[in-house]
Amino acid sequence: MRTPGGSGGWWGRKSTPGKVETYTRWSFHLFAVVEVAAVGLPLFAQVRSGLAGWMTAVVVVHALLCSATASRALDWTRDRRAQPVRLLWALGALTVLIPVAALVLQEWGPGGDDLRTATSTVFVGVLGFGVGTLTLGVRGRPHVLAVVAGAVGGALVVQLSLGVAAPAALGTAAAVLFSAGGLAFTAAFSVWLLDAVYELDEARETRARLAVAEERLRFGRDLHDVMGRNLSVIALKSELAVQLARRGRAEAVEQMIEVQRIARESQREVRDVVRGYREADLRLELAGAQGVLAAAGIDCEVTGDAAGLPVEVQSALGWVVREATTNVLRHGDAGQCVVGVRVEEGRVVLTVENDGAKVGEGGGGDSKGGAGLVGLRERLTAVGGKLEAGAVDGDRFRVVATVPLAGAAGTGGSAP
Repeated sequence: MRTPGGSGGWWGRKSTPGKVETYTRWSFHLFAVVEVAAVGLPLFAQVRSGLAGWMTAVVVVHALLCSATASRALDWTRDRRAQPVRLLWALGALTVLIPVAALVLQEWGPGGDDLRTATSTVFVGVLGFGVGTLTLGVRGRPHVLAVVAGAVGGALVVQLSLGVAAPAALGTAAAVLFSAGGLAFTAAFSVWLLDAVYELDEARETRARLAVAEERLRFGRDLHDVMGRNLSVIALKSELAVQLARRGRAEAVEQMIEVQRIARESQREVRDVVRGYREADLRLELAGAQGVLAAAGIDCEVTGDAAGLPVEVQSALGWVVREATTNVLRHGDAGQCVVGVRVEEGRVVLTVENDGAKVGEGGGGDSKGGAGLVGLRERLTAVGGKLEAGAVDGDRFRVVATVPLAGAAGTGGSAP
């Protein structure tokens, strides 16, 4: 378990992609150990000690070069350094020279079955580990297949050209195909797996950033919806209180008491938004809109009933009532507003219409732009609904929100 102070150890401080990369890198370093153990050390039991020492030393050099090339190639696959071209060429040259030398020693050396077995092991083993490492330094399936095919074809051609019998040459080439192909597949799969782990980690980080951005947008949208209408009412009632106070009317005190109440209610609603618990209630919003508009001197008629509608539908349409009411107060000079709720053909239709549209301004807000209407469209889209807004009949502005009901025509309100 990782602790805040980083006392989880070297391995515990690594990310998941970092752990997979470390495992992959040390696996290829282990291949060098396997090459020495499987190809180099058995030579001491097969040939004379002097010759075995030289052959084992050559295999060790090849294994170390494979390990260094694998490390640089993995850095290249992660775009941390340039492609190790020189190392690849050096490894490729050594991977060709050692098997050729082993084949020459097999054909013109001291002879004996043990030497033939040893040189065949070196021939196949060095080609297999060398080709498997070389495939780390190329990209794309065609290039990997070309490297393997070149090794197998070259092994067959070199044997035949040095006088090796065709059946023996084909058998050795098949062994090269098996070893080189297997290690090449292991290398390609390891790189693919490492890339996939890093891509998944990046996708997780991107998803986390998008979630944060979406939450910020939601918070900004909710804050706009909550404060927009309330601030409009506070400004309106404060202006009314000033006018009444200048005339010496006692009603100014009542208006300021109402401003205090709305301010306290706004504080509560902002706290709810911050906690993420707030949901608009359509019935309360309809009643609130009627009261607010009446206080502003706007005749408001509400028709239909929101009882029985699903919670998510009421919440989405409640925000529409809030935003539309705010726009009626902010824009135009409305004297009448009609709000209607009806259910028809398995969907709920909310209509808010006022007569305060100004020519060229839209009266109730821009039908396409505006943060408020954009936020409403986002909310309605989340429940499969849509929003239409625009001026009608010259001096009227209409907002129509439609939300489908899941499986129920006639659930909820009745038509006005």
